[in-house]
Amino acid sequence: MKCRFCKSALTNVFLDLGMSPMANSFLKPTELNTIEPSYPLCAYVCSKCFLVQLDEFEKPEEIFSNYAYFSSFSTTWNDHVEEFVNQLINKFKIDKQKHVIEIASNDGYLLQHFKKNDIPILGIEPAKNIASYAESKGIPTINKFFGVNTAQELVQNDQKADFLIAFNVMPHVPNLHDFVNGLKTLLNHSGVLIIQFSAYLLKLIELNEFDMIYHEHFSYFSFGTLKKIFSESKLKIFDVEELSIHGGSLRLYITHENNNLYEKNIRVDQLLEKEKQFGLLKISTYENFTRNVQNVKQNICNFFISARKENKKIVCYGAPAKGNTLLNFCEIGKDFIKYTVDKNPHKQGLFLPGTHIQINSPEEIQETKPDYLIILPWNLKEEIMKEMRSIRDWGGKFVTLIPKVEIIS
Repeated sequence: MKCRFCKSALTNVFLDLGMSPMANSFLKPTELNTIEPSYPLCAYVCSKCFLVQLDEFEKPEEIFSNYAYFSSFSTTWNDHVEEFVNQLINKFKIDKQKHVIEIASNDGYLLQHFKKNDIPILGIEPAKNIASYAESKGIPTINKFFGVNTAQELVQNDQKADFLIAFNVMPHVPNLHDFVNGLKTLLNHSGVLIIQFSAYLLKLIELNEFDMIYHEHFSYFSFGTLKKIFSESKLKIFDVEELSIHGGSLRLYITHENNNLYEKNIRVDQLLEKEKQFGLLKISTYENFTRNVQNVKQNICNFFISARKENKKIVCYGAPAKGNTLLNFCEIGKDFIKYTVDKNPHKQGLFLPGTHIQINSPEEIQETKPDYLIILPWNLKEEIMKEMRSIRDWGGKFVTLIPKVEIIS
């Protein structure tokens, strides 16, 4: 196996989570007794460029052509992107003369905020079901995977971007060179590319966020590694923001290498130095992650074993990909957890991959009154605790498992 960026041989293991099904391969009731594919879930780190990466077992077309994740079902996330859009419009004085394009635009959760300001928009979304849903909401959306070919088609149709946005898509891209060169092709010479992604490597290691590792994420990035990736395509990062959303995210502001409209912010060099001090330029930092994760796993298992001995009724909130990684790695299944719930109606009635835990509507919690409610999307903890605060009426408690087991009364 070779590094998908610099092509060096990969010999250093970052984290081996064993065999696991695809994290978003939810099962219908009729599929429960069929053979469920599982694949090695092992992340390697490149000793030359420090890109953390998984092997590609299924093509993006097989994973993302029909997808279960709809961005609009998280209040926290929607508030976050609305604030971002308003800030961007004010910061760069974006008006009706500018063209905004979003890569992996999902259900129009972000572009809708530009639309209400009468700013021309276009979404590019690989999942046919989600693209259709966005179109039904009035968001112009092209159902395609993005790369150089798609970018060239758009340029030929006079569809270049003044502002090109890609939120939480970089980790899902196996061919980094094709994707980044596509971004360069589509971006106007004076344009700005804004990349945002979660599972930022420094925070992932610092907060033991091993559950962020799953097959749909092909790569995990440090800021330094991303700077190299964009530089190779003659794109430069002129500003960066560290964000707390989703357990630690980065937002990058990028433009063409020969565009001098934007001065480099001091935060760029500050973050490079921060990563150096943390140890992201030392292979030992990556190799030590396994020991930390094993300790977290032991504590999680101890919690569930203790709760079962006390005859506690346990259910989960959410059916995120990260939750499936955690449950399968820790071997926590239906013998511990009665069911999980999710607000997304597209997931209700299905079963989690690997564990086969049923996904119900949140209303089920009021009927069964569990002792513990495990918040699998821990990044949305505050939103979920507010929504489900009524569990305290019968003495129910919230539990988060990352970065450590925490019981919240």
